[in-house]
This record gives sequence, C-alpha cells and structure tokens, in this order.
Amino acid sequence: VHPNVSQGCQGGCATCSDYNGCLSCKPRLFFVLERIGMKQIGVCLSSCPSGYYGTRYPDINKCAKCKADCDTCFTRNFCTKCKSGFYLYSGKCLEKCPDGLEANNHTMECASIVHCETSEWSPWSPCMKKGKTCGFKRGNEVRVREIVQHPSARGNPCPATSESRKCIVQRKRCQKEGKGKKNREEKRKKSNKDESKETRQESKGRAARRQNREQRENNNKTQPKKRKAPNKEQDLAPIDTAH
Repeated sequence: VHPNVSQGCQGGCATCSDYNGCLSCKPRLFFVLERIGMKQIGVCLSSCPSGYYGTRYPDINKCAKCKADCDTCFTRNFCTKCKSGFYLYSGKCLEKCPDGLEANNHTMECASIVHCETSEWSPWSPCMKKGKTCGFKRGNEVRVREIVQHPSARGNPCPATSESRKCIVQRKRCQKEGKGKKNREEKRKKSNKDESKETRQESKGRAARRQNREQRENNNKTQPKKRKAPNKEQDLAPIDTAH
C-alpha cells in the first residue's frame, strides 16, 4: 500500500489520503471532487450535488459536472433546470425560446402559446328597458358567454363576453306595483282590524256574562231565604156539625 493511502477512512471512503481525501468509495456511493481554493478533495456521496450528474461504472461511480448554463441535469446533454437567464426546452438551456413558444418567467421554461377560449353564447334575454319588461316599445336584449381558458402572455386575448342589440315588443302597460302593494297592505290592515274587533267583542261578551253571573251569586248570598207559607186548609180543624 502506498504510504499516502490510509486504510481507516471515514465518510464512506473505501480508500483515502490525508492530502486528497477519498480516493475510492464504498459500493453504490458516488465519487466527486470538491474544490477548496486551489485544492481538490475527493468525497463520497449517496447522490450527486446540484450541477452534477451521476454515472455508474463497474469499478467506480462518479459525479460529472453539468454544462455551464445548466443548474441540474440528468446527463451532460439533458438539463432538467437552467441557471438564471436561461429557459429550459427539451433538455436544453436557451437564451430565447423557439418560434411558436413563449418564455414562462415563473417556471423559466419555454411553453406552448395558449389562446383564449370561451363558451357558447347564452340565449338572448327578454327585451328590457331600464330594468323593466313593460311600458315601452323599443328596448334592448343581451346575451353572455364565459371564459373557459385564459390566454398566456403571447396568446390571443379574450373577446367580449356580452352583446346587446335593439328589440321591439308589443307595448303593454305596467301594473302599478306601488298601488297594488298599497291595496294589499290596506286589505291586510283591514283584515287584522276586523279580527281585532271580533276578538274585542268576544272578550267584552265573556266579561259581561262573567259579571252577570257574579252579580247573581252575590244577590243570592245577601237576600234572606223566604219562609214557606203555611197551608190554611191543613191548619184549620174540621168543624163538627153533629151538634
């Protein structure tokens, strides 16, 4: 064994050096060189750090560096995330998206252009004027539609979601809502008044009957009882006519 190679390594190293760190890794770990100033130190990791991708070989697993414009990558030629100022498209980092695509500054990717989509028009509304459907001859009717897909930055903008047109109706008079409401209110008050009157009359009748009954009871208590008149025919003794 070379005198600079140590057998009692730490941190997943199979072999190591006091000066260069890890020289080889334990199975399934990735070997990567980390720069510290002018010096490179070998380390063994379970997965490759950002900016590197892993490759496995029979004798060693290594972490290789991604391209300069790539932040993370699957292979050297397939990037999964770009560095600031670049847009990801099909595994590549581009400064400008191809024709037919637009840059998404939120995901930093080149995406398809999305145009606005709307639903079908609704049926025309009843002919109205100032919120009413009577009392006029010419009015307006409207129809609406909803936005089902909002456009992207470079997509076609959404069209109008409502339309209005003139309309003609058979003129008819409006029922006076205030008068009808007033009549209904008067009928309700009259009905309540009649009910209250009947209730009061019934209450007065019950009170009068109760008062008469109490008066009779009081009179019966205060008046003395009449003695029964004697029967004169029974009190008179029979006259003896024999003498």
